[in-house]
This record gives sequence, structure tokens and C-alpha cells, in this order.
Amino acid sequence: MAELVLRRLAPADWAAFREIRLAALRDAPEAFGSTAAEAQMLGEQEWRRRLVQRTVFMAEAANQRVGLVAGIGRARPGEAELVSMWVAPAWRGRGVGDRLVEAVLAWAAGEGFTSVRLWVANGNTRAERLYARHGFDATGRSQPMGGERFAVVEFEMRRELG
Repeated sequence: MAELVLRRLAPADWAAFREIRLAALRDAPEAFGSTAAEAQMLGEQEWRRRLVQRTVFMAEAANQRVGLVAGIGRARPGEAELVSMWVAPAWRGRGVGDRLVEAVLAWAAGEGFTSVRLWVANGNTRAERLYARHGFDATGRSQPMGGERFAVVEFEMRRELG
């Protein structure tokens, strides 16, 4: 396997962020609350703003962008959220997802968060298994996915840190 490199994106990386996020939304529309059509309409300033509001990690290998994940500090004290997880189809099952989850967990711990939560679409068993491998447990909470995908239900998983 080609060497996998994770890097944290800065606002100056907005074009790379846009490109990989659009690839994720096109590849796995069922996994996200937003759509490629919505993201396609966003301008440079919005992409930059999103990189200020969240911590985004991109995985690269063999000069390809192969994965994406973000961490966001939430309104609940001590709690972070893992969002926007995606691995390119050709790279699934090769440890990319594990490295991305580990990056968000390390970021959250380094920022002093005490737990990380995330939402998984019902039926996305591959993602559920990935998160469970990293100590996430289902909380019993569920909600409609949102956006144009309100008919899809997602469930919450959570992991305590420390």
C-alpha cells in the first residue's frame, strides 16, 4: 500500500476540501445530510469558513485524496462531534477509516474534550463497525438525518475520552 498521509486542512486549503467533500457526497449520498448539489453552490468564502469552524483531516496516498473527516466542538461542554467521515471506495478496508477516526480522537483529547459523539445512518453497518472498533457505543438516541434526507433515520454513537 502507498504511504498514507493525514494532514489537517487550513482555510487556504479550501479548494482541496471542496473537491474531496464533493467526491464524498457524490459517492455516498445516503450517508450525509447534505447533497452534492447544495455543496456545489457554495462559494470560496463558505468553504474557508467551514475550515475555520471545524478541524478537518484529509488522507492522501499515491497523490490521491482518499479520505476525509472533521471534528467539531459542540454546545455541550466537553463534547466534540465527529462528522463528514468518508473514504474513497478503492481505499476502503485498508485502514484509512481507522487513521481518520484516530486523528479526530487525538484532536478531541488534545483540545480537552471528554467525549466524542457521531451519527450513523441506519443500515450503514460498515461505518458502525468502524466506530465500534474505536470504542464508540450506540446511545439509543436517533433522529431524522435532516436536509433533503429527513426520511432517513440516523443513530448516535458516543465514546468517552481519557
